[in-house]
This record gives sequence, C-alpha cells and structure tokens, in this order.
Amino acid sequence: LALSNGTALDLLLSRMLQNSLEQSNGSVPAQVRGGGGGSLEIVYVLLMVGLFGFFTVGVMVTNLRSRGSPEPYDPAAGSERWRRKDREQLQAKVLENYRLCCVLENQLAVEQPAAQIPEEKSP
Repeated sequence: LALSNGTALDLLLSRMLQNSLEQSNGSVPAQVRGGGGGSLEIVYVLLMVGLFGFFTVGVMVTNLRSRGSPEPYDPAAGSERWRRKDREQLQAKVLENYRLCCVLENQLAVEQPAAQIPEEKSP
C-alpha cells in the first residue's frame, strides 16, 4: 500500500514528537520535572517575607514616633495636663470678667477735685 504525503508527514511528526518526549523524560530527573509550581512557591515566600517586613517596619516607626510624645496613660503627665487646662480656664474666666467689668465715673468729682463731698449729718 502506498501512503499519501499527508499521512507520511503525520507519521514523521508523531515519531519526532515521541522521540523528543522520551529524550526529555529520560534526561531530566524526576525532582526537577515535578517543580512546575516552583516559581509560584518562591513568589509566595517572598510575598510573606515582604508582608512581615512591612508590618515590622510599621511597628518600629510607630514606636519611634510615640517616644517623643508623653505617654497618654502616665499619671504624672495626666495631672500636668489637668493643671494646664485648669490654668487656661482660670485665665479665660479672668479675661471674661475683666471685659464685663465697667467703671462708673463721677463727673462732679472729676471736675471739682478740691470740693468736699457733703457728708450726711447724724441727728
């Protein structure tokens, strides 16, 4: 039987594919062949290390920033804060009372400083 050119080409290509698969399977160890997801594992590990590093740096920066300000739950700092607040409130009340205060002026006493204000005589 004579084979057509199309079937002969198909047979040739299929034999070449089988040969290349056999050579690649035989020459590569089993451990390396099974590592198709190796790059994804590396990406996952790098992602986890990066997130951990980001979290650690964030905690360190927050800790360094909070050292400059007084501790919010420190009793000494709290009492000082209350004293300062009381002092500010007292100053505000004094200023408010000063603004509300008015001075009444006796024009007669101002115009005649030498004159005596008559005293009421007792009977």
